[in-house]
Amino acid sequence: MNFVAPDWPAPPAVRAVTTLRPGGVSQAPYDSLNLAGHVGDQPGLVAENRSRVRAALKLHQEPSWLEQVHGARTLDLDATGPMDRQADAAVTAQPGVICAVLTADCLPVLFATIDGRRVGAAHAGWRGLVAGVLEATIAALASPPHDILAWLGPAICQQHFEVGAEVRDAFIAADPAAAAAFAANDRGRWQADLYDLARQRLRRAGIEAVYGGDRCTFAEREACFSHRRDGRCGRMATLIWISR
Repeated sequence: MNFVAPDWPAPPAVRAVTTLRPGGVSQAPYDSLNLAGHVGDQPGLVAENRSRVRAALKLHQEPSWLEQVHGARTLDLDATGPMDRQADAAVTAQPGVICAVLTADCLPVLFATIDGRRVGAAHAGWRGLVAGVLEATIAALASPPHDILAWLGPAICQQHFEVGAEVRDAFIAADPAAAAAFAANDRGRWQADLYDLARQRLRRAGIEAVYGGDRCTFAEREACFSHRRDGRCGRMATLIWISR
């Protein structure tokens, strides 16, 4: 079982990883370390995969899995009482509580304050980016933007992410500068750069300390799940927590 660890200057107490495809028990087309329960995989195999991740990372509790809906709702995992899990981002200041997002081409974005006291994770596909999921997560961290670090985890790269004009138009309607993240192709459509679109939005929100953004889930067949490449497939998890 291999993990991608962010290369960023977060404090030692901040722990974070993205899981990769190998190391689990799920069968094709979810092979093998599928961590999502909503894609059609056998629940018992997903539970075993999650158990293996917990053991490998020595986690003291189960990650706080979300019901992702490609929106901007952000949960404060430290809130008390019953919690609606339909959200695409989560934050915490509680050591041991694990923020988690699931992806297979969409962009996972991690956040940490430079003092290591608050962390968060966001699931940012193009719909979530347009809806403002990054801005909502930053607001939920309740820290000055210049005190926040961001890391862009594995996602589909521009070469393989073809979209229609409606996607480009949605971004440009919010910010004309977003046009720079789209390249026309010979099919009359557009190649969208999720990483650039995320960086633009983070800069507009005041965050300059942005790291990562150099992987491609579509191209890395053995290492990564990719919905755009394979259709039915598993999901990787990107986790962040403050160690106890």
